[in-house]
Amino acid sequence: MERTENELAREIVDASYKVHSTLGPGLLESVYETILCHELQKRGLRVARQVPLPVIYENLSFDEGYRADLIVDGKVIVELKSVETIAPVHKKQLLTYLRLAGVRLGLLINFGEALIKHGITRVVNGLPE
Repeated sequence: MERTENELAREIVDASYKVHSTLGPGLLESVYETILCHELQKRGLRVARQVPLPVIYENLSFDEGYRADLIVDGKVIVELKSVETIAPVHKKQLLTYLRLAGVRLGLLINFGEALIKHGITRVVNGLPE
């Protein structure tokens, strides 16, 4: 069954709650990435990790080091952080990734927050709300 971006987002948020409540805040981003990927795959989702996002200019592709942490079912980019506070640049970074990948929805998830609900931000790129 093909899921919409919003259905996937609900599943990703639910999995993030589970991971955060089990592990708590303050671990390395790479740990959360590995465990969240595992949790999403257990739920039957296709998850790609550290996906290169090339910049296209004049029909040429330049791989300049942009990488999406997770892309779920090819429809939602998940950018993970484990920081004290999300900065505006983190949201801009995710929006850039959405544009480069041609994806309409991204979730910025900060596992550094004491309560994960305060650490989840939706970023859209042309997706109706």
